[in-house]
Amino acid sequence: MRKSKGITLVELMVAVAVIGILASIAYPSYQNYVLRANRAAATACLMELAQLMERNYMQSMSYNSNGSVLPATQCQQELTARYTFAIAAISARTFTLSAAPTSLQSDGCNTLTLNQAGQKGARGVTTAAAVQACW
Repeated sequence: MRKSKGITLVELMVAVAVIGILASIAYPSYQNYVLRANRAAATACLMELAQLMERNYMQSMSYNSNGSVLPATQCQQELTARYTFAIAAISARTFTLSAAPTSLQSDGCNTLTLNQAGQKGARGVTTAAAVQACW
């Protein structure tokens, strides 16, 4: 009687098949998690930019005293590959900030918006529940 000192080809193929099945389940879940995490970072960045706009308003009593230029923040730099931040509309008393997703961040929420009244939105999303899910 001979002792086996290794694994057979069949055992190796079964192990590869199991790893492949697990990977096919885990990878899409991971991608979905990354999209949600980046969207959460973009919403936090919009909130930070809105706070900076409010601080500017308190100093000059106008939102557009700096023109339509957003201050450079760390969160914008971290998300440049996934979102483009801009001032969608601005006047002396109102503003609307937007975070437009790039092709890397196509998750169905489209462009996220936030205005001076704290109203959150997502372009192309019609129901309040869907907007809440995006935010």
